[in-house]
Amino acid sequence: MSHLKFAVLTISDTCSKNESLDRSGPTAKEFLEKKFPSCAIAYKIIPDEQKLIEKTLIVYADTQEVDAVFTTGGTGFAPRDVTPEATRKVIEKEAPQLAQSMFITSLAVTPMAPLSRAVCGVRGSTLIVNLPGSPKAVRECLEAISAVLPHALNLLRDNKKAVEATHSEIQMAKCDCSRDTLPGGQPTERGSKFPMVELSAALEEVFKVIEPYRTIPSIVHSPISLPPFRASIKDGYAVKSSGGAGIKRVLGCISAGTGIVEEDFPEDGCYKINTGAPLPNHADAIVQVEDTRLIELNGNQEVKIELLVDPVKNYDIRNIGCDMKQGEELFVHQHPFDAAKVALAASVGLTVPDTLPVKIAIISTGDELKVAGCDSLGDGQIYDSNTPMLQKLLKDFGFHVTSFEIAGDTFDGLKKAFQRALEKCSVVICSGGVSMGDKDYVKAVLQDMNFEISFGRVNMKPGKPLTFAHRKDDSTKLVFGLPGNPVSTFVTFHLLVLPALRYLCNFPRKKCCLPVIKVKLFNNSLNLDPRPEYMRATVKSMDGELWASVTGNQISSRLKSLLDADVLLHLPMKDGNQESIRKGLLLNASVLKLDFISD
Repeated sequence: MSHLKFAVLTISDTCSKNESLDRSGPTAKEFLEKKFPSCAIAYKIIPDEQKLIEKTLIVYADTQEVDAVFTTGGTGFAPRDVTPEATRKVIEKEAPQLAQSMFITSLAVTPMAPLSRAVCGVRGSTLIVNLPGSPKAVRECLEAISAVLPHALNLLRDNKKAVEATHSEIQMAKCDCSRDTLPGGQPTERGSKFPMVELSAALEEVFKVIEPYRTIPSIVHSPISLPPFRASIKDGYAVKSSGGAGIKRVLGCISAGTGIVEEDFPEDGCYKINTGAPLPNHADAIVQVEDTRLIELNGNQEVKIELLVDPVKNYDIRNIGCDMKQGEELFVHQHPFDAAKVALAASVGLTVPDTLPVKIAIISTGDELKVAGCDSLGDGQIYDSNTPMLQKLLKDFGFHVTSFEIAGDTFDGLKKAFQRALEKCSVVICSGGVSMGDKDYVKAVLQDMNFEISFGRVNMKPGKPLTFAHRKDDSTKLVFGLPGNPVSTFVTFHLLVLPALRYLCNFPRKKCCLPVIKVKLFNNSLNLDPRPEYMRATVKSMDGELWASVTGNQISSRLKSLLDADVLLHLPMKDGNQESIRKGLLLNASVLKLDFISD
């Protein structure tokens, strides 16, 4: 949509006196600029005066003819909160379901949501939306209505072409029934031909397919002893313990990296020595600096010192091989290497391979997808977020992506994309094209390419169309077909793809899946789904217990639900005895990141 004009109106007595205090207005502007990159936005702050609010809304709608006005603030119960009253005075048509959508989203986040009295409506061809006064609530409410805003604005502008295109998409008017067999079965079939499997069974099937292709991991042994010489643990003096305490002549200074002093020396002699430096061959004790007194100095050179304590044989000395003996087992050679293994290998003079034994390709499917930062959007197009997300996730877990591309929604185009990917890689992670839509060709293409589909549906939310296939004549070729919605891609990657890749790289079975912890539900109530659900949630430690709060609206297209998510919360499926769960219930949670522990 081009040439849209918006107005963001902050209504606040406080902010009208000091513009720098307004955070909600700029938050709304930022959201709208990202959603509608070519829009123009007027921004204004006024006090909580009903007549002034009415006048300003009328000017924006009638005189400036903006497409939409987004107010922030003044929707609560305080005496000066009059934004809804002012809005009702000027609108000609009310849009209560927009307000309802915002309310439902907010209620999933905070029990205080019913205290917002937001009003939405239309004056002329201008949409007016009341938003709450906090930046967080502004973002949540705009996210709640973001999917329908373009269509609403097209309706108000009487943009018949765009409206008809949206209606056609909704009604699936673009159905391509030219092929005899659609991805889910015959054209008359309304259900998938793939049976629903449990996630645990899906994991078992993947591990079973991968098992023959795991290699026996080799054991890395140390080629040297560590340390390879007797080393000082402290800054101090290398002495003979038989000489006891008293005055000592300083015969020299030994720093880390210098050669070993081989000559014998008298009991009344010593060598000043730094931490990590090699001991003289005939020294058998270290006395730290703090246990000595300087007696004589010649310029900057110490001549005599006094030992204030009796030296103890072998005290503060790292003997040869005390950390690692030559030939000792270091670790099992498996990919990817973590920082500890890299450091340990380097400490004995070894390097670890920088490449992984598994090459991975990413394919995102969809005619509507464009590359962020490279392409501009046309009507009905969106930016591909799955590819950069999967690339980052794989990198974070120590894997490398060999190739990636966006494939269009045609059978032949998708098949060629798979052929290109499989020429270079043994694993393909595909997002989109695995559901029941008329352009979902992934399963049909894989079958055409002689792949065996182990499963095509998993009993989970999000992620039901999750698919796994392997080549019948070459099982090292693995394909993971993930749903196209970005949150579904994220969840299914963590719960199935990551464990599979780790198992393929010889991880122990118990180390393949994300760690699972017990948390208590902080939300007042959550409705259950007929499928087991994996909700994104933040975790805090309170009074020695871990509490999980769901990250707002959990719809599978809402990427924002991933922000700040510490865990995937395991919700049981709904049954006749239980349709919802309440605050305090103990639940399993798969850990996505560990920094919540400090909160």
